[in-house]
Order: sequence, then structure tokens, then C-alpha cells
Amino acid sequence: MQITDYELFAVPPRWLLLKLETDEGVVGWGEPIVQGRLETVRAAVSELVEGYLLGMDPLRTEYHWRKLYQSGYFRGGPILMSALAGIDHALWDIKGRHYDAPVHDLLGGHVRDRMLVYQWVGGDDHRDVARSAKADRERGYRAFKLNYPREFRPLETPMAVDRAVDRIGVLRDAIGRDAFLGIDFHGRVSKPMAPELVRRLEPYNLMFVDQPLSPEHGDGFESIANRTTIPISTGERLYSRYDFKRLLVEDAVSIIQPDVTHVGGISEMRRIVSMAEAFDVAVVPHCPLGPVAFAASLQVCFCSQNVLVQEQDLELHDPESSQRLALLEDPAVFGFDDGYVERPTGPGLGIEIDEESLRKQAQTQVNWNNPVWHHEDGSIAEW
Repeated sequence: MQITDYELFAVPPRWLLLKLETDEGVVGWGEPIVQGRLETVRAAVSELVEGYLLGMDPLRTEYHWRKLYQSGYFRGGPILMSALAGIDHALWDIKGRHYDAPVHDLLGGHVRDRMLVYQWVGGDDHRDVARSAKADRERGYRAFKLNYPREFRPLETPMAVDRAVDRIGVLRDAIGRDAFLGIDFHGRVSKPMAPELVRRLEPYNLMFVDQPLSPEHGDGFESIANRTTIPISTGERLYSRYDFKRLLVEDAVSIIQPDVTHVGGISEMRRIVSMAEAFDVAVVPHCPLGPVAFAASLQVCFCSQNVLVQEQDLELHDPESSQRLALLEDPAVFGFDDGYVERPTGPGLGIEIDEESLRKQAQTQVNWNNPVWHHEDGSIAEW
């Protein structure tokens, strides 16, 4: 079998999908994307596929991963690792379809029958956030995450800290104490402010505080972790096992959040998750993206003991009405119930793309960029 062709599809809201074709008619799908850098990643995927992968046997997944990663003198980073990730998804999808088995079976078999997923909660007003979370709790979700605070200056007033803490208290009251709640600082908080804000949040029994500092200041994670009872996590802006290694060795985090679209795909994510298990570190995979990325991440979740909960942004509770699941022939394929999704049993990634719907959506111009925030003095704030 040989890889003969490929196509890339940009679809709303901010996704890039890759289709790999073979001479035997077996097709694989991947999701290579860096949100806000879609065209850059598209160019990187084309360069890697056209420069190396066409004409190759798709079943040599590990060799192709090594070749695409190691053959370049300049390696890693968000663009190259995300391009490699989408290719890796598609190669594993082809392999699973070739052997008529889900990818997690090829990686050793499932260790669980269903996977807990969490719901992202948004809103500008704390009452809106609470109402939204309460409604999602009634829809069956049992785990939640909120990105907070908003613009946060390197030094803040006591009132600003109070507002941030009070909002989390309202959210905890809305979902109850029998639900998981994680807070993502999103790298918006400075080293002087992060320890105090984390300490003030301890009464709310959080699942984690994610990205208490930006990844550029990863050397500060250990200090924060040593001063709080809340599990500290990070990982969505790390791109390989080498980026995670120091955090694990230094005991700087209790949870990691690798993203299967950014860490080089299923192959590297599986290695990262296994490495974390040796340090008794739990995994909460990051995945606010499309159904291909979600399906790829689930394949690692179902064969990995130390995965706790999987992120999703697909409206799993109402698949028939979800525009985000409309790219699938069967929008209900993930089987959401009581906060969990069922183990996928289909071959490869376990999903079938509705190409007619995909090609129609790909006619829409996709040009998503993250917001750029400013402080009140006009300086740029972390988003």
C-alpha cells in the first residue's frame, strides 16, 4: 500500500482537516491546526507530505514519525509539531482501517469502557456563568473548566483578586460539590500574583489550576506547586515529551494537559502519557477543537491508565443539533451519557467524515485569530 494523494480543508470555526489517500482506497483523516495560524500549518503539512510522504507505505507509522521529526535539523515548536500531529492522526486512521481495529486496540487495548469529559464554561458575568454551568450540569456533565481571570495586571488590587475568587465561588455553588471544577489561568497571571490567587481558591476544592504562569515561565511552576494543596497543571502550549520532561522531573505539576493536535499526534501523546505515569502524574488532555482531534485524543485515553478526564467542545449532549458534529456521518458516534463518552469501536479513529458536508463547509472563509486584549493603560494583556 502507498500514499498517493492528500487534501486539506479549512472549515469553521477554526479547524483544518487532512485527508490522506492510498492506492488501495483506504483513507485516513487528521486535524493539523494551530488556532490562529491555519495557513502557516497548511503550508507545513504540504511541505512534509509532498517532500516525503507521497509514495510511502502508510503502515510504518513510527518510522514516518521519526523521519518527519528527526530529519529536520530545526525541530519542534507549535507549527511543525502540529503539522506532524495531523499527519500522524491520518496514518493511524489508515492503519486501524487496514487492520479493521480501533487505534487503541493497536496500542495495547482498552483499560476503561467509557471516558469522563468536561465542559468548558464561558460568559462575562458571573451570574451568566453560573446559569450556563447549572444548565450543563442538568444535561449530564460532571466536570467543568473555566478560563479565568480576564485581563490581570502584573500587580493587582485586592478588589480585583476578590472579584476573581468570588466568581469561582458562585460557579462552585452552581455545579455542587459532586462535580469536578478546573480553572485555567491561561497564562494571564504573573509570578507575583499567581501564588496568592491560587491560595485564595483552595476552599473551592478545584480539580486543578491550569497554566498558573505562561509557558515561558515554566521554571516558576515548582514554587507554586509547593505552596498550595490545589493540583497544578499545564501542557496545552508544550509540544513534545522533551518540553514535559523538566516539569515531571522537578515535580512541578500534578496533572499534564497535552493536546493531540500540538504534540505530534497520537504517537507522541502516547509517549508523553506513559512518561507521566512513571511520575504518578495524571493526564487531562486538552482538545477544544473538532471531532477528528477529539477522536484521536480518545484513542490515547482509552488505552492509558492515568488519564482522568478529556476536554471537549462539541456539544456532545445534543449531537443531532450540534454544528460541530455535523462533519460526521453519525453525529452520535461518541455516545455521551451521564458525563461520559462510550469507547469507540469502529476501525481507525472510529469516525466517518461526511465529505459532502465537509466540502460545503470548506467553501466558507476561515480566518480565526485569538482576541488581543489590552490593560487600561493601553499595554497588551495576555489572552
